[in-house]
Amino acid sequence: MGIEFSALHWIYVVFIILIIGFMVKRRDTTLICVLGIFMLAIFATGDLTASISGIFNSFIYAITELLSTILIISIIVAMSRVLMASGINEVMIAPFTKIIKTPALAYWTIGLLMMFISWFFWPSPAVALLGAVLLPVALRAGLPALGVAMAMNLFGHGIALSSDFVIQGAPKLTADAAGIPVSEVMTASIPLVITMGVVTTVVAYILLRRDMKRGSANLFATNDTSEEVEQVTAENLLTLGQKRFFAVLIPIAFILDVIAMSILKLQGGDATALIGGTSVFILLLLCVVAHKKQGLEKTTSYLIQGFQFGFKVFGPVIPIAAFFYLGDSGFTKIIGEYLPVASHGIVNDLGVGLAAVVPLTKEIAVVTLAVVGAITGLDGSGFSGISLAGSVGSLFGNAIDGGTATLTALGQITAIWVGGGTLIPWALIPAAAICNVSPFELARRNLLPVAIGLVITTIVAVFLI
Repeated sequence: MGIEFSALHWIYVVFIILIIGFMVKRRDTTLICVLGIFMLAIFATGDLTASISGIFNSFIYAITELLSTILIISIIVAMSRVLMASGINEVMIAPFTKIIKTPALAYWTIGLLMMFISWFFWPSPAVALLGAVLLPVALRAGLPALGVAMAMNLFGHGIALSSDFVIQGAPKLTADAAGIPVSEVMTASIPLVITMGVVTTVVAYILLRRDMKRGSANLFATNDTSEEVEQVTAENLLTLGQKRFFAVLIPIAFILDVIAMSILKLQGGDATALIGGTSVFILLLLCVVAHKKQGLEKTTSYLIQGFQFGFKVFGPVIPIAAFFYLGDSGFTKIIGEYLPVASHGIVNDLGVGLAAVVPLTKEIAVVTLAVVGAITGLDGSGFSGISLAGSVGSLFGNAIDGGTATLTALGQITAIWVGGGTLIPWALIPAAAICNVSPFELARRNLLPVAIGLVITTIVAVFLI
């Protein structure tokens, strides 16, 4: 494969292990991440001043990459504050409370709705649409906020994003890299997606129910901003008729957004932007109607509260995101052209290097593809490494005379489940922020179910080749 490993690759691996170890021990990782950024920069440049500057520049890069997510979360929170203050949210959730009456119904209903919407518009806008409305319903039904975040996360960023049956962005990338038709990758992925989805969500629910019965403190913990959220209580700002009018108008506005997304084929960031813009208009309208003469000032006040919430939630995540972005294209943009000539980024190099050194049998090929996919997902994108998974899948498929589509599909699934938003803390922030839970705690809760799912899915892939 011609990959030249340097000290930078090994430094990155060492700090990944340290970061994961600190997370498992429930310790803060900011110091470790900053040290990792500095070590990579100093070994690359040999310049102390540039390395110190690199820490700051890496933070700027991480904030820039995360800014759209920070913004949509902040706006949704600002809108939800005025909904709570005016009492509209109480009227909006009333119909759902008649249907979702148990924790089990809350978990599976929210999860399946999240999966369905995410297939058409990807998970981030789906989180924004569902979270604000269904979180209060789930809490009343007895499902903890962390359970709601897990459901949205596993069904949306896990099942829907890794399969991508409707938009077909993921299978197109992997199929092109493997040199096979998209239809082959999608067909091969169906049994793997079903296996991964069923195993992970069922195991997650079983563990969730067990801890709910035990009354686990971690399960019911919320972010530091929880006190502020609880202090928002309904005021007599609107009549019952006005509340009912807006309780109907707001869902209609978002349904029109969904129709527009479908007609205009808006996905990902474009779909999120449409949801965000609609939320801003709703915020403005409600502030003017509910607060009347104080509407202008209240608009700013709610936006400030939303941004305070957004940056409080994202604050702990920016250092770790800054470090992991160095594993991909962020290295060149932050530190400079210091990687080996043939390098495609530290994370991709590690995946290619692993694939190059293992002896090939059917079983080893499958396990290696799963590990390569997981490694490439460590940058928190999920999509950045799936082309590599396709390339390695094609290489291994030719070597063992078959199974290219299944190998490619497996690499796609493992990369997206790890990096697309179920294990990497900053990738799962949308669900964590909407539910007001720690992204690190959510990542820890997801770890065992996802790990079990990946192992069983890998075993199933062996029998499918």
